Amino acid sequence: MKKMKYISVIAVVAGLVLLNSCNESFLEITPNGALDEAVLATYEGVDALLISAYAMIDGTAADVAGWSAASSNWVLGSVRAAESNKGSDSVTSPTSTPSRPTRKLPPTATWMPRASVYEGISLANKAINVAIKAMDAGSITSEEYDRIVAQARALRGIYHFEAFRAFGKLTDGTGIPYLNEETDYATVTNTEDVRASIIADLQAGIALPNDMGQIGRVNKTVMQVFTAKAMMQMNHDYAGALPLLQAAENGTNPVGDAVGLMDNYGEIFDAANRNDIEAVYTIQYSVNDNSGGWNAGYGEVLNFPYKGGGSPGGCCGFFQPSQDFVNSFRTDASGLPLIDLAAQTYSYQDELVSNDFGVAIDDATYTEYAGNLDPRVDWSAGRRGIPYWDWGPHTGQDWVRDQSYAGPYSPKKQVYQKSQEGTLTEVGNWTSGYTANGYRLIRYADVLLLKAECEAMTNADDLGFGEVNDIRARAANSFVYEDDGVTPAANYVIAEYPTAWTTQAEAMHAIKFERKLELGQEGHRFWDLQRWGEVVTEINRVLDFEKTMPWGGSLYGGATVGAEDVNYPVPQRQIDLTQGLIQQNR
Repeated sequence: MKKMKYISVIAVVAGLVLLNSCNESFLEITPNGALDEAVLATYEGVDALLISAYAMIDGTAADVAGWSAASSNWVLGSVRAAESNKGSDSVTSPTSTPSRPTRKLPPTATWMPRASVYEGISLANKAINVAIKAMDAGSITSEEYDRIVAQARALRGIYHFEAFRAFGKLTDGTGIPYLNEETDYATVTNTEDVRASIIADLQAGIALPNDMGQIGRVNKTVMQVFTAKAMMQMNHDYAGALPLLQAAENGTNPVGDAVGLMDNYGEIFDAANRNDIEAVYTIQYSVNDNSGGWNAGYGEVLNFPYKGGGSPGGCCGFFQPSQDFVNSFRTDASGLPLIDLAAQTYSYQDELVSNDFGVAIDDATYTEYAGNLDPRVDWSAGRRGIPYWDWGPHTGQDWVRDQSYAGPYSPKKQVYQKSQEGTLTEVGNWTSGYTANGYRLIRYADVLLLKAECEAMTNADDLGFGEVNDIRARAANSFVYEDDGVTPAANYVIAEYPTAWTTQAEAMHAIKFERKLELGQEGHRFWDLQRWGEVVTEINRVLDFEKTMPWGGSLYGGATVGAEDVNYPVPQRQIDLTQGLIQQNR
């Protein structure tokens, strides 16, 4: 299903008006600026409204939000968690810098996260209200009504959940307003516990069939996962989430195709595989569709290696993996992560994965890191000398705008291949970074790791041991090779855990670290830490390490993370506009 922005919805509405323009009712002119809901009260009209609600799932609309509200959560989920640095340089786009751990984000800041979700909520509620009118008028069937409302409620739940993760208070469920089709916007507050309402909306989507006929619509499996995520995140309800994830493990994508692990980790992120077996739900991007790039991964457009020619995208280096993240892929002689399950500690920071910081581009003496590495590192971060898709070896600082500001690494997972330029990238825009490489909002490995977490937290089955080893077995089949296709590009040593975990603490330490390795740079990390109650301790641990890097002093200075950073403050503008009905969340 191709995403439709407001211009698309307007076109549909205009078409419906034209269809009715030859009868006498056409003489009854609706005043300018008013939308006649009677015109939309057909299946086609309601579905057009529903599609407009879907359109906000990528966080992008010209008059609401752009890259700062990207569906991939690269700012909120990855940069905020310090698995990535806000790259480029110190003077570009200062509006993004409050999202870094370097600075606190005051309520008066002009940049605020997830501004687009309430536009999506409004459009979902509009679709429900018009569906009610269409049902009353007999212009849609009860089956059509049920399917439309289930999707609208599902989207409303997804958007509210996104808002709650950013602004909600886990202590009591307050912090955001909950808006349904009956809400009086003039009296809404954010002082009530909204968690049950959000979960009820998400659960409504479980009534949907698995085959929705279009890849961009949510289905039963997608909503089982979303409901489980919300239960885990907002209520720590692992027992309630586990059966949903068990069902989703055997589920399908929205067109009814079975989901599972891809054979090779790198294949997941190939733009050509954006809707393949690993993709439980992909946010659909499209290119060269006359939208000017608005449908083409607009939220990711700044996140490509920086060079004015010769690198993918050519701009702008905003999303640079941190040294701590790269170091996390070091393994011991047997191929296991450098963590101590019994002591709940880490040793991967003890030796630095060498990089080319300060090494001239033409310096032939540079040698790559020779220690043991999990191969997923080279699908997650661009490192000098390592093949970078089909672009040849990463050229180091030649592809980084300012190493002294944010380090030596480049993003990779959302980057397209050279052979795909012009077909899976927008033609004629200022950058080829507008791509069709849709964001995998839910992928199968995430489902397995969530299930593993639920098993560990409820002392069920094997405490998630099997799920983690399934993922590690796939990683062992995922080497990056030199151009000859035979020689590994680095010293890859990885293995499955040999012995089942005996305690919940051991299991959770392994599962938490596996999520970092498997899902890194995909916008999950901050929300994981938030769910585990580790935002303050873990990010400060990482910051202490990052500050020792040559670029760490200027990037992070004396920054620390406190309890106030577990969520974002409610924008003061919203408090002022509602004359205090919306209150600060801290």
